Amino acid sequence: MSYPEGLPIGAGWVPAERTETIRFPYDGSEVAQAPVGTPAQARAAIDHAVAAAPRIAALSSRVRRSVLLRVHDAVAQRRAEFEDLLVLETGKPLVDCKVEVARTLVTLSAAAEEVARLHGETVPLDLLPSGDGLIGFWTRKPIGVVVGIAGFNYPLLLATHKIAPAIAAGCPIVCKPAPQTPLATLWLLHLVREAAAAEGAPAEIAQLVTGDAEVGSALVTDPRLGAVSFTGSAAVGHRIARAAAPRKTLLELGSNAALVVADDADLDAAADAVLRGGFYASGQACISVQRLIVVESVAEQVLSRVLDRLGEVVVGDPREEKTRVSALIDERSTRRVLDWIEAARAAGAKLLAGGSEVDGVIEPTVLADVPDGVDCWDEEIFGPVVCVRTVSDVDEAIDVVNASRYGLHASVFTRSLKTAFEAVERLQVGGVVVNEVPGFRSDVMPYGGVKDSGAGREGPRFAIEELTVTRMAVIRPA
Repeated sequence: MSYPEGLPIGAGWVPAERTETIRFPYDGSEVAQAPVGTPAQARAAIDHAVAAAPRIAALSSRVRRSVLLRVHDAVAQRRAEFEDLLVLETGKPLVDCKVEVARTLVTLSAAAEEVARLHGETVPLDLLPSGDGLIGFWTRKPIGVVVGIAGFNYPLLLATHKIAPAIAAGCPIVCKPAPQTPLATLWLLHLVREAAAAEGAPAEIAQLVTGDAEVGSALVTDPRLGAVSFTGSAAVGHRIARAAAPRKTLLELGSNAALVVADDADLDAAADAVLRGGFYASGQACISVQRLIVVESVAEQVLSRVLDRLGEVVVGDPREEKTRVSALIDERSTRRVLDWIEAARAAGAKLLAGGSEVDGVIEPTVLADVPDGVDCWDEEIFGPVVCVRTVSDVDEAIDVVNASRYGLHASVFTRSLKTAFEAVERLQVGGVVVNEVPGFRSDVMPYGGVKDSGAGREGPRFAIEELTVTRMAVIRPA
């Protein structure tokens, strides 16, 4: 890492009152000392953002695009270093951290190109007699100051999905990373501000404040904001939405993503998807496979394929290329997941594999016949656990998926176009994936959920639309 000490607030970096040790989740060793911000510093960052907002809104499309392309190149030059840092601060396997950096680069370049597509349209005002002779058109203008709050599981990528669209839209942004994982985001902010300086843009285009819930509250309750963009748990997101009202809130929240296997599915492909989609990032992904819903006639075949290959999911040191499951972000998360597994078993679920902690790492776990009313099925487990249930047909499977309070992504494995389109029409989720893991996400597609999984959409094009507002022009020529 190479960036100044303190926090990037205002035009420079200001000292933090204290620091906090960031530890490698796998063995507890110290990674670095990170600055910890205060509510007063959060308010100061908003002050600076508000003051700079007119200058940032006035930046040309050329400058905003160039800033983002410079950041892309700067991250690309430090790709391996970012990957290694993400492993250390998140404990996530190296293979997943490589994917995170690759997706970060795609997001930055896509946001840069979307700058050229930010435009309005003419409006036929003379559809009414009163509009005769009038010229009408609308443009898009920056929504104002944006607060971006990211989760710990993909700290670099999640921050980029907030920073890049804000810059593209012409909005100053104040970021708050998760307390456990501030390091990669701090480095990213430094690169953003260096890119801004090189293009003559204000440093206040991107600021960052670390800290606890009080810092977050100071950010999201400021009445001068244009929007708050949050990625994290549903409970916290709901509190933020209430606290930020009536300002716009974009919420990417939790889920308990389902994978449905129809009786005509490619069963080998479905089993492979469970292994790939259920345990990547040690299960700490909001669209990992948590619920496996299988039509009864093929359930035994699917389960045997999954269990026979479960040994392919390598558990261990996240720095190793072959590792797929490692320690969760902290001990509290590990204890919670283990408690949820035990609660499911007490409620009648059958433990088919895993369920234990070995050297601080939860084994890849498969539970069958998990009933409603237990957290493993109803809530987001955020760990390496897949819960299995059988149903009579796809129609029942869709009803089971929809019975959840969440609705982010779901997938269906089938060879039938009819079944595929029925899933697209009926599943109450933000994204339906056919014959691939529910965790599939291209960073240029609209991404978001329904129900308690959130509101608004990410993906550069769609996030930029969220962070701009239409301005209508009505002109009667003299």
